[in-house]
Amino acid sequence: MPLFASIKWFLRSLLVVTVFLLGPLLMVACAGSQNTSHWSQASRDSSGVAPKPEEVEEALVQVYAARVFGWRGNFAVHTWIATKEEGADTWYVHEVMGWHSTPVRSLPDLPDRFWYGAQPELLAELRGDQAAAAIPHILDAVQTYPYPDRYEAWPGPNSNTFVAWLIRETPQLRVVLPNTAIGKDYPATAGFNRSPRATGFQASLFGYLGVTAGIHEGLEVNLLGLNLGIDPWHLGVKLPGIGQLSMRDPWAIPEPSPLAPTEAAAHLAD
Repeated sequence: MPLFASIKWFLRSLLVVTVFLLGPLLMVACAGSQNTSHWSQASRDSSGVAPKPEEVEEALVQVYAARVFGWRGNFAVHTWIATKEEGADTWYVHEVMGWHSTPVRSLPDLPDRFWYGAQPELLAELRGDQAAAAIPHILDAVQTYPYPDRYEAWPGPNSNTFVAWLIRETPQLRVVLPNTAIGKDYPATAGFNRSPRATGFQASLFGYLGVTAGIHEGLEVNLLGLNLGIDPWHLGVKLPGIGQLSMRDPWAIPEPSPLAPTEAAAHLAD
């Protein structure tokens, strides 16, 4: 009986691991035709998603994600946040980049760059008063990030740990990061915490094993950084490597409201 029990446990464990790896393996199988040029030759141009700062008076906040360069892109995305204050003619980008001596970067930059050839996806956007209220929280969170001098691509802390921290510390940013944002579940200050979206809770064992449950987060199980879950709110499933497949878009961005006549006149007069 102990032998059969051990075999049964082994087969169940193997099935769980297979389910978690199926998505990334499928991504690898489909990646044969991808461009394999050196990262230094990959595009870092603007994708044209963000408005030019000099053309928009109001404050703006945008959250982006893009597939990581190379084979890691079969598993994970890189995330970052861009801010533009009211009346400013410059975007600032807040992100973590592991190959810098100081990983945390909060500098003027193009907000919507291709991430070394990968098209960025806009996950969330704040405009006007909401953005103006959020920016001080974001800037404060950059300064209070618990791991300013640490970077580990896996399981964290990494770029996604940083962005999850900014979201957690900014009430106006009501966005759930993709399940492919490996490192987002790395514990910020404790192994048990509220979820970054603040509509649920999160438990994590140093990013290797964890669970997140919430109204907007759905249910996610994290095994070795790979996340499998369901999202009842958007009628979807979250698959490791592949990402989220949903009936409703979890990152739908509302169209910006048109300028009022007085604002439009002032805008044209500038």
